[in-house]
Parts: sequence; structure tokens; C-alpha cells
Amino acid sequence: MHKELIVIKVGTNVMTNKDNRIVRPVLRRLVEQIAELYERGIITILVSSGSVIAGKEVLGNSSIENDTQRRQVYSAIGQPRMMRLYYNIFHDYGMKCAQVLPTKRDFSPGVHRQNMIKCCEGLLAEGVIPIANEDDAVSVTMSMFSDNDELASLIAQLMNADKLIILTDIDGLYTGHPNAEDSDLIPHVGPEDNFEAYIKDSNKAAGEGRGGMGSKLDYAQQAAAKSIPTYIANGKKDRTIIDIIDGKNVGTRVALEKQEV
Repeated sequence: MHKELIVIKVGTNVMTNKDNRIVRPVLRRLVEQIAELYERGIITILVSSGSVIAGKEVLGNSSIENDTQRRQVYSAIGQPRMMRLYYNIFHDYGMKCAQVLPTKRDFSPGVHRQNMIKCCEGLLAEGVIPIANEDDAVSVTMSMFSDNDELASLIAQLMNADKLIILTDIDGLYTGHPNAEDSDLIPHVGPEDNFEAYIKDSNKAAGEGRGGMGSKLDYAQQAAAKSIPTYIANGKKDRTIIDIIDGKNVGTRVALEKQEV
């Protein structure tokens, strides 16, 4: 019987290298951890970026001048490619996955919200891992999420998740630029801490993703306000997810309660 549900968000910067190419071993390590958690009775909803990069790998440089339309095209090409990558890796671990492409209306009270819940509950009941991503091919106006950090936070709240883990390409929230010698990792952010004091413009990750550290903190705080412990941690390291579940001091924990002494 499953005893815990976690939502994991993996960003573009986690799964790509400096040349903006998808690094398959990173995806494999991610799925390996999800499979290990499943064996422990912990089920997962994965929120994954990557469709735009995957589409660009296939199409190359596009001649489309309009940024929004170019992103639509890359996403439409890349989304099935991302799912094929995930399908093959999950299959190697004897697991199944499914694609879920929500829009903002799916989180508003009413029929759409209930349909979203039933979809995720049905997949999880069948042992299938839902993989959610914003549908960038059509969500280009008011139906857009600000980024997948927002989507992950909304799904965690919708499904009453036990934990939300936001994976990025640095170890967590720092007091300054992560590469600066005088910058320290902040292990815990509580309700009385000033979030804005820790956010630097230089903390925003480069690349194709839309979300920076400010976004991650904002949506982590929203999830924490619903009593969902949220972690911002380095997804490029081998066992970050397992270490968090095992209670090790990894990344930055954002929670409602004060830090225990």
C-alpha cells in the first residue's frame, strides 16, 4: 500500500549540458530514483520541462522570427520526443508513464479541476507515473503558467502531496551567487525569513527554462503555506531525491514551521 505521494519537478537546466543538449543519463538517474521510491511504497507525479529543447534538437535553428510561434513549434515537435525518452527509460525499470498536459483552467474550481484529480488518481492507482508539462504548443496567452515551478506547486496542492521537490542545477538557495566564495547554502527557509533578501539577479539560471530562483521560492512558499514541505535541490547529483526522502541535509527546505533546533 502506498504511504506517501511526492511531486518532483525537473527543470530544463537539470537535464541539459552546456551545449543545451539533453543528457540522457540524468533522466535515467531520475527515473531510477522514482522506481526505488515506488518499491518503498512512495508514489510520484513528475513535472518535467524539456520539450522546447527536445524540439530544437530535432529541428535545429528555426527560421520563424516570432519568439512565441517558434516556441510553439519547438514544443509541438519536442513533447512526443520527451515522452518517448521517458517511456523507454521507465520501461527499462518495469514501469509505465503517461503524459498529462494541463492548462490553468484545470486548477479552477469546477469540472476541469475534478477531471484533473480523477486523471491523476486513476493513473497512480494503476501504478502509472503521470508526467505533467505545460502544453507550450497552445498555452500562449492567459492560460499559460508562469513556468513549470508554478505547475508543480499547483499539482502538489491539488493532490495534497506529502512533499514537493524542485530540482535545479545548483544545490539550493544561497545568500549570494552560488559560485561566490562568501556565499553560503541556506538549508532552511521558515515563515519568518525574508525570501527577497536571498534572491539575487545572478541566481537566475541561464538556458531555455523560464523560471529562476525567485520563481522557485515563490511557488515553494505557496506549497509550504498548504503544509507541503518543499525542497529546492540539485537534480544533477546522483541521489538527491532519495537523500531528501531519507531525511539527509540536502538542498534548501521551505516549510511553514520554524527550524527545529
